[in-house]
Amino acid sequence: MSNLTRAGAALALTALAATATAVPAAAHTRHSDTRTAQRIPFTAATVTAGDDGSYRIVWTAPGARKVTVKAGGEVVARGGSHGDVTVRGLTAADRQWFDLVPERGGSLHLADRLIELDGTVNFRDAGGYRTKDGHWVRMGEVYRSDALNHLTDADLAKLARLGISTVFDLRMESERAAAPDRVPAGATYTVADVVGDSGAFTSLPTTGAEAAAMMVEGEKAMVSGDSARAAYSTVYAGVADDERGVLYHCTAGKDRTGWSSAALLTALGVPGDTVMADYLASNTYRAVVNEATLAALPAARAEIYKPLLDVRPEYLDSGFQEVREEYGSFNGYLREGLGIDARELRELKSELLVG
Repeated sequence: MSNLTRAGAALALTALAATATAVPAAAHTRHSDTRTAQRIPFTAATVTAGDDGSYRIVWTAPGARKVTVKAGGEVVARGGSHGDVTVRGLTAADRQWFDLVPERGGSLHLADRLIELDGTVNFRDAGGYRTKDGHWVRMGEVYRSDALNHLTDADLAKLARLGISTVFDLRMESERAAAPDRVPAGATYTVADVVGDSGAFTSLPTTGAEAAAMMVEGEKAMVSGDSARAAYSTVYAGVADDERGVLYHCTAGKDRTGWSSAALLTALGVPGDTVMADYLASNTYRAVVNEATLAALPAARAEIYKPLLDVRPEYLDSGFQEVREEYGSFNGYLREGLGIDARELRELKSELLVG
C-alpha cells in the first residue's frame, strides 16, 4: 500500500474512531439450527424491525400458494406467493426470529439484519441473502461490525447470549492500542490485521477527488496486499472451522470489513448486485455518525473527509477489478490469493448455505 493510501485510511479511521456513537438498542434472540437440503422456493425475503417494536416481513415465493409465518413456534401471519405483513405485540427478545414456511419446500429462518447495541452502529448479520443457484446464506452464523471498544456490559451480555464465540479484529496495531476491543465472555479474540503498520504517513489528501482516489487504491490493497491476504485467509479459515458465532470487524465496519463480507458472499455465490447492496448499506447504518462528523468540520475540510467516510460503488468495484487483474478470476483470487481450494470452498458452502 502506498504512503498516500495508508495516510488516507488512517485519516478516515481516526475520524471515525473519535466520533463513534450508537443508536438506541432493541432486543432480539438467537435462532435454532434449521439445516435442510430441501429446495427453498423463496426468491426474496426480508425482516425489518420498526422503531415501534413491530416487524415487517416481505417475501416472494413463486409457485407457493400458502406461506405461514411463525415466531417462537406460533403462527403470526399467513400469505401466498407474495407477502408483505407487519407483526406487532411480540415479547421483547435479544433478537426476534421468524420462520417462513411454504406449503412445500424448505423454510427460511430470518431476522432483522441489524443487531442493535448501545456501543455500535454497524453491527449486522452477514447472512440472509439468496445465491444465484437458489441457496440462502444462513443467518446467525457470521456477523460484521464497526469497532467494539464502546460496547457496554449489557451489549457484551447480549452478544454472549447470541452466541458470539470468535472475534477477528481487522484493525492496525495503533488502532487496537488506542481503542482495545471489548469481547463477550468466553469468546476467542484473534488479530487479523489487514493493513499492517509498516510505512510512514507522508501525504494527506487535499481535495475530495484525491481522497476518493485514495479510497479506490486502498480497496485494491485489500485484495493484493500481503497483510490483507494473510488476514482474510485467517478470517475465512475461522468461518469454515466454527459452526457459528463468528464476528469480524474494523473501526467503521465499512472498508476492511466491507471487503471481508463482499468476498465471502461472492465466494458463496451471492449475486453481485446483492453484494454491492450489502456493502453500500454501511452508508445507511453510519449516516447519523457520518453527518455529525462532517457537520463539526469546516466546509472545505468536510469536502475532503466525506469520501473517506463514505462507501461508494467505485470503491468496491476497484477491489473486484484488482481481483481480475491480479488473479484472472474470483476463483483464482480464492485459490492463489487466499489459499482456498475447491474442497475448502465446498466445505465453506456446506457450513453456510441452506437449501
